[in-house]
This record gives sequence, C-alpha cells and structure tokens, in this order.
Amino acid sequence: MITIVLADDHPIVRSGLRALLGSIDGFQVVAEAEDGHAAIREAVTHRPDVLVMDIQMPGLDGIEATRRVAEAAPDVAVLMLTMYEDDASVFAAMRAGARGYLLKGAQQQEIARAIHAVADGQAIFGPGVARHVLAFFTGPATATPPVVPDRFPELTDRETQILDLIAAGRPNGEIARRLAISPKTVANHVSSIFAKLQVADRTAAALRARDAGLGRP
Repeated sequence: MITIVLADDHPIVRSGLRALLGSIDGFQVVAEAEDGHAAIREAVTHRPDVLVMDIQMPGLDGIEATRRVAEAAPDVAVLMLTMYEDDASVFAAMRAGARGYLLKGAQQQEIARAIHAVADGQAIFGPGVARHVLAFFTGPATATPPVVPDRFPELTDRETQILDLIAAGRPNGEIARRLAISPKTVANHVSSIFAKLQVADRTAAALRARDAGLGRP
C-alpha cells in the first residue's frame, strides 16, 4: 500500500485528487494540507510514501516546503503537481528535492504512474516538463550572465545578491551563511524584495529574477 499526503490550497482540487487516488488499488490518502506549513507537518507526522505538492500556496510555497520536507523527512518522496511549467519552477523544485513534476490536467494513469515511480525512488516528469529538462541538458552551452544590479534598479546591491540566490533555489539559512549575515537580516531583505518587486511570494520573485537572467548555475 502506497500512502499519500495531498498538499494544495484549493479544497476542490484536494477533494478531486482524493477521489481519484482512492479509486486506485494500492493507494491510500492519509492526510491533506492546505498550505506549505501544513504539508511539512503532515509529512513529518504521517511519513507517507509520497507527498503530492502544489507550488503556489499561501504562507509557504511548495518549493520551500519541499526543501524543508527533504531535510525533516527525507524518506518522503515529493511529487509536484502544479500548473507552472516554466524552467525556473521546474529546476527550483528539483533542486529543493522533488522527485517528480507533473502538470495539473494530467490523466489518472499518468498521475498513478508518477506516484509509483517516485515511491520507488525514481525521478519522473510529465511530457511537457520533460521537454524543458531535455532542452536544458541537450541545448548549446551558454555563458552565465553576471549579476547586474540595474536589472532591478529599485533593489540595493545586497537585495540583488539575495534575489539571485533565491532564484537559484537557495533557502534563507544557506543565503545567510554564504553572505555572512544573520537569517533574520536575510528575512528582512526578502520582505523588502517582495515589497519592491510587488510579488506575493518566493516563487513569484524567483520567476521575475530568472526572467532577468539571475539565478543561473
């Protein structure tokens, strides 16, 4: 029996997934979560085989929640199920520790196959996402653009540094260590970045930054 936790901020989506997965032999949904904090709590409490996670959620987004689950419950396999198929979201999720990435709208058989795969320790991508991954690894090598502060003239140099690391998928603790500042200072800078860029969360900030060429390996 593969045990599953569902994390999505939309009750209708969770209800639909529970009904879909409940109709498949060998699957058992043991808990649901409405945001990233709840996803971490349920993952640590229930230790499911698979945590099916959305990216855009209030409070704590799915990418940061995935990173924390990977640290607190590394035996839990995270499968992202989201509407976002841009490179920034895909690679940020994989860097955070997700084992699979599907787009909402995937067929029942595709979701079931992905759950089986990540529970077995495999990595799996939906067809649309797989094209992004293959293009990344088979495309021509390009030079990494430097971090240029005037891409976001409203940000200070330090804020641009932090935004670059956010776009690279780095958590606040690692950013603090890299820049030799306190986690509290990082958190203050992150709040300022969100306000100046008029974005609601880390994922939206990362998308803006990646579009501007930041966060590249």
